[in-house]
Amino acid sequence: MRKLYKWLIGILITLLVIILGSFIVIKNKEYQPSTAANNAAETSTMINSTTKFQGDDTKPMVIFYPGALVEPKSYSIWAKQVATAGYSVYIVRFPLDMAVLKTNAASKIQDDKDYVIGGHSLGGTMASRYAHNNQKHLKGVFFLASYPEEKGTLRKTDVHVLSITASHDGVLNQNNYQKAKKLLPSNTVYELISGGNHAGFGSYGKQSGDNIATISNQKQQNIISKLLINWLNYNISE
Repeated sequence: MRKLYKWLIGILITLLVIILGSFIVIKNKEYQPSTAANNAAETSTMINSTTKFQGDDTKPMVIFYPGALVEPKSYSIWAKQVATAGYSVYIVRFPLDMAVLKTNAASKIQDDKDYVIGGHSLGGTMASRYAHNNQKHLKGVFFLASYPEEKGTLRKTDVHVLSITASHDGVLNQNNYQKAKKLLPSNTVYELISGGNHAGFGSYGKQSGDNIATISNQKQQNIISKLLINWLNYNISE
């Protein structure tokens, strides 16, 4: 019995070491916001673990799912601009900064209110899953260098969808992106940022596997905000 007890304790300690080690490795790989993004984030507030940029709360809220291993405040530059244009933006924080670990995180923010949801890369794929399963108050969905999969198909919805990509994106799987268009409604608006790259949808420096952008990060951030604001103003009713 004592040997069994020691054996179980040994297994638990080993598992704890593995979990702790994995956590440290993942956190070390996390992409951190740039100085400009941190400066923009100074106007935000924290609601639990969500970063909120205050806009007009009578309009549909904008909920955003970050890309994998990207610290939420990395998206503060365009989020601040969208909020200034009148739409409150909520950037969700996920366990280990992986949206796939808590796909329904938006439910605590949305709370039966009109909303728009979007995400970057893996975050966009998970955001479309939430949208697919929560269509009652859904007003729109947007993808930044991202696309839905079958569990998040929006093909049969009548909401407005915006898909923004960048010409120098070295991370987005272009083949899967093209195939996923069949999962989007026919009214989807497609926009391409010439010279932009994958990491440029946030502001956190270089990303593994990405191509070098030929425009500045600030310019890409400005283009993203303008495209989002124009789309929201034209398509999303109050």
